Amino acid sequence: MAVDMTALLADLQAETDVVLALVEPLDDDALGTATPAAGWSIRDQLTHLAYFDETAALAATDPERFRRESAALVERGDDFPDQVAAEHAHLAADAVRAWLVRARAGYIDVFAGLDPSTRLPWYGPDMSAASSATARLMETWAHGQDVADALGAVREPTDRLRHVAHLGVRTAGFAFALRDRPVPEAPVRIELDAPSGDRWTWGPENAADRVEGTALDFCLLVTQRRHRDDTGLRVRGPVATEWMSIAQAFAGAPADGRAPAAPTHGSPA
Repeated sequence: MAVDMTALLADLQAETDVVLALVEPLDDDALGTATPAAGWSIRDQLTHLAYFDETAALAATDPERFRRESAALVERGDDFPDQVAAEHAHLAADAVRAWLVRARAGYIDVFAGLDPSTRLPWYGPDMSAASSATARLMETWAHGQDVADALGAVREPTDRLRHVAHLGVRTAGFAFALRDRPVPEAPVRIELDAPSGDRWTWGPENAADRVEGTALDFCLLVTQRRHRDDTGLRVRGPVATEWMSIAQAFAGAPADGRAPAAPTHGSPA
């Protein structure tokens, strides 16, 4: 089925608006609030999105320059996203918000004119324009989750999660290969309850390995924003179990994900 780029970019803007609404009232000190991502503040989360929006737009407008600059950045080590965040840690709150608004608008403007199938370079394998936009949406939602957690806010899940869930499914083989593990041949059936009440499915109905639960829990797990033990996902079969232990919908070095939340204990009787 053909990708509707206009609809995809509208969903990307909608996710952006959610993040901007969360951070709009924050001053410079509040933007320095620590998030659940170790060593990253709210400021770091926002500058990460803005920086890589600009490089993604560059990949579409000047691929050769992007290849040169991305190669130089990757050569700095697997922690290059942390280095990028550190280089922009001095920015004031208003400057950070303005940068994100400007970078996201520039990205959407560039990608609105692209065929969804256009191949573009990235820090890993090349990807299509549609995959790039989906990845930007996933990143916005995932980093937005870190911001929401830092602020103690709860975001209302929407059916825009389908983009994140689909990317989570498509990157299953990537998660194994990233860790030098054989990519399993056995299929996995995924059945997720959407926020709207719909049922989203991937994989053959008769697959022995299965993952079932809410789309929100699945997305939190594949973006490594929650440990599996802190979700209500039902996982069956060795392939599905191994996948859910290493799932990683984002590019970069293998990540360990979040530790389980500390157990809560009731008052003594």
